[in-house]
Amino acid sequence: MNHPKVSVILPVYNVEKYLKQCMDSIVNQTLKDIEIICVDDGSTDASLSILKEYEKEDDRVKVICQQNAGAGAARNNGLSIATGEYLSFLDSDDFFSLDMLEKSYAQAKKEDADLIVFRSDQYREDLDKIVKVSWTLREKALPPYRPMTHRTFTDNVFKVFVGWAWDKLFKREFVLEHELQFQEQRTSNDLLFVFSAIVLAKRITILDEPLAHQRRNNPNSLSNTREKSWQCFYNALTALKDNLVKFGLYKELEQDYINYGLHFSLWNLDTLTGAKKEVLFDKLKKEWFAALGIANKPKEYFYNKKEFAKFEKIMNQSFQEVYPDAK
Repeated sequence: MNHPKVSVILPVYNVEKYLKQCMDSIVNQTLKDIEIICVDDGSTDASLSILKEYEKEDDRVKVICQQNAGAGAARNNGLSIATGEYLSFLDSDDFFSLDMLEKSYAQAKKEDADLIVFRSDQYREDLDKIVKVSWTLREKALPPYRPMTHRTFTDNVFKVFVGWAWDKLFKREFVLEHELQFQEQRTSNDLLFVFSAIVLAKRITILDEPLAHQRRNNPNSLSNTREKSWQCFYNALTALKDNLVKFGLYKELEQDYINYGLHFSLWNLDTLTGAKKEVLFDKLKKEWFAALGIANKPKEYFYNKKEFAKFEKIMNQSFQEVYPDAK
């Protein structure tokens, strides 16, 4: 059986406005030996009919449908039928540079990488322009040689790369060997897959070029409607801890994990809007900071003293005192 070089897996849900730009960025890749698995997640707009048009025109495109269950479930469905040597995941309101797969696949093959990470930037819809983003790949924390493993990073393992899947290629054989799956929840559904892959990979490499473009200021994106799934980040963190324990890596990575747990908890709290912000504040204060191992650690344990100070403030003050402008 001839396996394509890359399987691109695309979860699709009600993105008719952006879908053609996204699909065009995949079908017109300079690397032609690919399969494109589009998983319609119960769309109620014209998304499915747009996908069917591409399927009719290009025999590399496969469209499968599922009842609405979220992007994590859609990615798992796509993963279950993928046959490519490497796996690529894209969100359907984002888009790739046309040479992304050719460049990243060539680099991955050259290094025999389990995982390759490339840079991304942001397409600001409100400004209609691409904006550079430096923090998606922290090259100063990487060793001077390739390939590498997480043990050679000089910064928190969980902050060197971002926990999303679309700026990376994963060797399918590696993913299957470790039975990696996406969490089937509304948001933060790729963190478990990505960070599990990073700590398990024996050969990681990078491509220091922005090849994926994340759409920002889309009012309908999941990142802008997180009040509907405010607890998902906590589910992702607890599932990651379970995996680290299962892999026999938790003791080694405990300090990095707890520091990242504080960082990600504060980011979710600070960026949440609406009535759920106070609910999350109370949950973190009364339960989750302790459950994540944060509450019983001294100041010296934390890498970022500002984050520790914010944690102490939350533990010692009321919601109104910490967030006086919250609506």
